[in-house]
Amino acid sequence: MIDRWTWHGGGLRAARAHYGDGALPWIDLSTGINPRGWPVPVRDFDWASLPDELDLRGLEAAAAAHFRADPACVCAVPGTEIGLRLMDGLIDGPAYHLVPSYRSHGEMLGGSEPLAVARVEEADGATLILANPNNPDGRLLDPVVLQDMLLGRGRRGWLLVDEAFADTTPALSIAGIIGEDRRLIAFRSFGKFFGLAGLRLGFVLGPPSFLAHVRRKLGAWPLPAATIAIGTAAYRDRDWIEAASNRLLGDARRLDVMLRRSGYRPIGGCPLFRLVETDDAHGLFERLAGHAILTRPFADRPRWLRIGLPPDEAAFSRLRRALARG
Repeated sequence: MIDRWTWHGGGLRAARAHYGDGALPWIDLSTGINPRGWPVPVRDFDWASLPDELDLRGLEAAAAAHFRADPACVCAVPGTEIGLRLMDGLIDGPAYHLVPSYRSHGEMLGGSEPLAVARVEEADGATLILANPNNPDGRLLDPVVLQDMLLGRGRRGWLLVDEAFADTTPALSIAGIIGEDRRLIAFRSFGKFFGLAGLRLGFVLGPPSFLAHVRRKLGAWPLPAATIAIGTAAYRDRDWIEAASNRLLGDARRLDVMLRRSGYRPIGGCPLFRLVETDDAHGLFERLAGHAILTRPFADRPRWLRIGLPPDEAAFSRLRRALARG
């Protein structure tokens, strides 16, 4: 049954079915999603009308301002996962993905080959897929390093950078250098930072001529009107974005202190999650699940466990007590 939770984050319904519902409500710390998302205002949507193309372009412009990118280089898609899968058929030739990272990266482009970051030179001339910040270890690559990797792609290979967790580290994003003259593509997520993963909104950033092919694959009306309206308003809410960034940094530091005091050393992460390494990560996963706290184990890394941010004071207290009851 643990295979369900090593596949990806989430699976709260499966956890309830497997471990049961006790006296306490479940806390899902398995996803790396902001647990205190953007407050969606109550409003009515005209569900009888098709989404408006001008509204979609407005969403892309609002997102581009947040990314510090050229709006012509931004294409909205129904979730980052879809954006990654859309690359199949648009990019050919050999491809590699840096590991460890998302399972999806290995399934892109007909199946890319895994490659450790220390051996990245072996991918010169080929397409290279990586995440920055990386998941689950939080590895960060400086934009200068990424530009060096881009130069190594040659005339055929592309550099594909998954920036799903980049909202909390905007200075490391390569969004601002994407243009028609570079074989460079980035993928951005809305749901993780804004805490609204169920909205299914993401973005592909790339040369405008390349995005024209992406738009043709998407077809007309790729997003619901509600998604467009909520996403546009959220990206324009600068006060909330700044406050959320500061709060996430503070909560991540608090989680670090709690983990260390409980005898667990964080070995990586970003402001939305922490990765710990312990000899009995499976046992820790099971113990936390016994306290109705779901975390993220890894089948190929049995000593790793990823823990997301608790949503509030009560959840922090429950996690602290569960960690202390070893």
